[in-house]
Amino acid sequence: MGSVVEAAGKGMPVLGICNGFQVLCEAGLLPGALTRNAGLHFICRDVWLEVASNTTAWTTRYDAGADLLIPLKSGEGRYVASEAVLDELEGEDRVVFRYRENLNGSMRGIAGVCSANRRVVGLMPHPEHATEALTGPSDDGLGLFYSALDAVLSV
Repeated sequence: MGSVVEAAGKGMPVLGICNGFQVLCEAGLLPGALTRNAGLHFICRDVWLEVASNTTAWTTRYDAGADLLIPLKSGEGRYVASEAVLDELEGEDRVVFRYRENLNGSMRGIAGVCSANRRVVGLMPHPEHATEALTGPSDDGLGLFYSALDAVLSV
């Protein structure tokens, strides 16, 4: 994990999906934590997300407010943080994705957040499983990966 922290410190775009989001929070690259879903149920279904911020290395290809259909597969996907941290994330436009329907009980409907430098993003749903409409619910996840390519190629 040390090399990931070092790369992030140098501005490398880093994405944590599902358990990777948990790891980024535990490593201190992102604030907050992921806990058991409300109702203690594993959730496996396609969910609608709102792109709350399109100013990260991972979201520039989306319009702010866009709807994405992305699979959610987690038992510990409920985002939690102190009210002070939540207010800071909101005030700094660092909430990246929100659930349209908050199935897991995440605080303020948060599905994903970013670091202060906007290069590290974590989200609970699986955009890598929404890159081809033939095999996933949509190709809505592709924008994350194209955005990251843009970020890397522009330096």
